Amino acid sequence: MMIQLPRRLLQCFIAVVGIGLLALFVVFMALYIQMPWEKPTSFNIKHYRLYYNENNINNSLNYQQSSENELKISVKHSDLPDPSTSKYTQPHITNLNTNPSRTVPEDGTEIFITVKPTVADFFGDQYAVDDVPSQTDCPNNIRKRVPQTNFSEMFLQTIPVLQWAKHFTPEEYQRLGRYCRSFGWANVSVDVLNSSLGILNTSANRLMFDDWEQRKSRSQCIRCAVVGNGGILNGSKKGKEIDEHDYVFRVNGAVLKGFEEDVGSRTSFYTFSTNTMRNSMNNYGRLGFRGPPVSEETRYIFLPDNTRDYILIRAAATHTVIEEGPESSTIPPKYFGENVTVKNFKMYHPDFIRYLSNRFLHSSLLKIGARNIYRPTTGAVMLLAALHTCDQVDAYGYMTPNWTLFSDHYYDKKSKPVIFYANHDMRMEMKLWKQLHEAGLINLFMRN
Repeated sequence: MMIQLPRRLLQCFIAVVGIGLLALFVVFMALYIQMPWEKPTSFNIKHYRLYYNENNINNSLNYQQSSENELKISVKHSDLPDPSTSKYTQPHITNLNTNPSRTVPEDGTEIFITVKPTVADFFGDQYAVDDVPSQTDCPNNIRKRVPQTNFSEMFLQTIPVLQWAKHFTPEEYQRLGRYCRSFGWANVSVDVLNSSLGILNTSANRLMFDDWEQRKSRSQCIRCAVVGNGGILNGSKKGKEIDEHDYVFRVNGAVLKGFEEDVGSRTSFYTFSTNTMRNSMNNYGRLGFRGPPVSEETRYIFLPDNTRDYILIRAAATHTVIEEGPESSTIPPKYFGENVTVKNFKMYHPDFIRYLSNRFLHSSLLKIGARNIYRPTTGAVMLLAALHTCDQVDAYGYMTPNWTLFSDHYYDKKSKPVIFYANHDMRMEMKLWKQLHEAGLINLFMRN
C-alpha cells in the first residue's frame, strides 16, 4: 500500500494538469476567434463600404458588407475635404498597399488611413487617332467653339471615343496592355478581346449617331440631352424639354416610370459598366429600375471596367450563354430585350477614358494611393463623350455648386445626402461642368 499511493497521486496530478491545459486551450481559441471582430484594423475595399449616419455623424461609424467594388463614403458636406485643392489630403481612402495609421477607436467616430504618394500620376498621354468625320455641317458646333476657350489645348478632335473591330491589332494590344481596368486591356485576354471586339464591325458600332442619316426630320445640328440622376431634377418639370432633343443620354439607375414629367421618357443612349448596371438593379429595383431602358431607338454603350464587360457585350449581341462569371446562366442575357442586335451596342475606347483622366479630370487622387482605384464617374464619361460627338449639349441632373439643397437622386422617396465614392472626384467634376457651362460648350441645368 505504501508503494501504490504515490502512483495514484501522480495519476491524479497528471489528470488535473491535463484538464487545466485543455481548459486554457479552449479559452485561448475562443478569444482568438472573437478578437478580430472587436476592433477592425483594416478594410478590404472590395468587401466593405464605410458610411456615416447623417443623423448622428459624430457618434456613429458603421461597417456594412457590400457587393459593390467601391468604397462608399456618405458625409455631411461641411465635413468633406475638397480633393481639387492643392492642400487636399484624403483621410478616408484605403490604400491597398499600406496599413492604417490609426484604427477605429472604441467610440467608432473616425478612421485615418496612411496614404503614400505615388511618383507618376499620368496614364500615358498618347492616344490612337480616329478618322470618324463629323456627321453634320452644323455652323456653330462644339468643336468649332473649343479653340476660342480655355479648353483648346486639352481638347483632341481626333480622340477615339468608341472602340470597335479595327482597333484590335497586335500592336494596339501591346500598347494598351500596359494599362489596367478602364484605361487599357491589361486585364483582358487576347481571346476575349478578339472575340468581343471582332463582332463590333458595323458602322453602327463605329458611329455614335448611326441612325442620323436615316432620320426623316433631322436638323442642321445634333442636339443632345445628357441626363444624370441627380436630385436637382425632382420637381423640375424638364421632361418635355429633354425629350425634344435629337438624342437623350442616360446612365446607370435611370428610373423613368413615374418621373416622366421631370426627366422625360426617351433613351437614345444608355451608358454603364456591367458592375454599375448590376448594382443599380440591386439597389434601385424597389424604386422601379428593373434593368436598362429598352426601346427601338436605344443604343447601349459599355464603359469597360474588366473582362465581364467584354464577355457580356458579345453574349448579348449574339444571344449566346455566358458559361462562367457573375452573369453566367443557362440562357442568353436578357437585359437589353429580345430583339437587340450587334448594331445596338457600342463600347468606349480605353484611350478615351485615359484622355479624360489625364486632361479634363486629372484629380489629386492620382498622386496618392487612390491612383489604383480612381477613374471618372460613369456619368462624367457619358457627358464628356457627348461633348466630343454632339453639336450642342444640354446637361441635366448633374452636380451644381448648390448641390446640398437636393437629394442624391431624383427618384429618392426620402431626401438623402449625396454619396461620395473614394474612387471618384465628384467635386472636381462639378467644377468642370461649371467651367464648360461658362465657356459656352455645354448648357448646365441649374436651380436656385
